[in-house]
Amino acid sequence: QVQLVESGGGLVQAGGSLTLSCAATGIIFSINTMGWYRQAPGKQRELVATIATAGSTKSADSVKGRFTISRDNAKTTVYLIMNSLKPKDTAVYYCYLGQRFADYWGQGTQVTVSS
Repeated sequence: QVQLVESGGGLVQAGGSLTLSCAATGIIFSINTMGWYRQAPGKQRELVATIATAGSTKSADSVKGRFTISRDNAKTTVYLIMNSLKPKDTAVYYCYLGQRFADYWGQGTQVTVSS
């Protein structure tokens, strides 16, 4: 079983910054992908950014240049540094881990950006 524990959400003014963290515990295989998705009210969950064990990344066009994803493989922790936040970034952010055809999700952390 895998558990994902997120931290770092909150309320910030437009233009501000936040850093999200997610620690994975349980049976974690050496090859996996971790990352973040988000879901705004009334919208579908969407990719924010992911990072594989080897370091390759994917990110949504809407966050490129503003958000940075990184990971600490020794700690099985993934980070999302969010700069230049905009009100449209307001959403519940979910941590994700994918390995061996199984997907795992955190409970979500609220990020609210005020204008």
